[in-house]
Amino acid sequence: MRFRAASAWVLLLAGIAAAQTSLPSNPAAPSVESEKPMLTIPAGTRVPLSLKQAISTKTVKDGDPVYAETAFPFVVNERVVIPAGTYIQGKITRVQRGGHVKGRAELLIHFTSMIYPSGYTVMLGGSVENTPGAEKTSMKDSEGTIRQDSEAGRKAKSAAEGTGTGAVIGAVTGGGKGAGIGAGVGGVAGLAIGMLSRGTDVRLEPGTSIEMEIQREVTVDASRVSARREVIVRND
Repeated sequence: MRFRAASAWVLLLAGIAAAQTSLPSNPAAPSVESEKPMLTIPAGTRVPLSLKQAISTKTVKDGDPVYAETAFPFVVNERVVIPAGTYIQGKITRVQRGGHVKGRAELLIHFTSMIYPSGYTVMLGGSVENTPGAEKTSMKDSEGTIRQDSEAGRKAKSAAEGTGTGAVIGAVTGGGKGAGIGAGVGGVAGLAIGMLSRGTDVRLEPGTSIEMEIQREVTVDASRVSARREVIVRND
């Protein structure tokens, strides 16, 4: 009898344990993922950057990497969302050199990732909104294309200088008639030089100020946003 009673108790306890393990998890219980303090960087946010390397339409090609660094912290609801010194990585997506006769040099950059001082990396979509630190350039379109300023005045000046030089030489060698001929020859030569030379390339020096616009909303883990660089000391 005692053996049968003990066996019954064992079976009863085993059934209770199995029932407990098969109970569904509480859907109201918060997951580890949802407990993370998240911060949102809204689309349209503009972040000032400092370029880390030289970029020229003369040497770069599609797909080349671009490196920049945030120059000032960005704050949302009194919380630093993007600390100063955060690295921004991107790439060249289109490059065009200035033409011989027409067509100005153009450069299109897209930013793809953001690396925090802690090493935390976030993917993003960003474009160039403005280049306040670049001389003789302007923004062409909403995509963020950087375009070299027009050089029509410079080429006209070259042709005029050629005309004047030819006139002086013609006057010295052939009097008034020679001056007219020399002016024509000089003008043609100046125009030819302008047509043979390419337009000036877009060139951005290291340290150039660039304004990046974040094109879509970005969510970051607030616990991994650090305002200081972490230094790893290795003992060999």
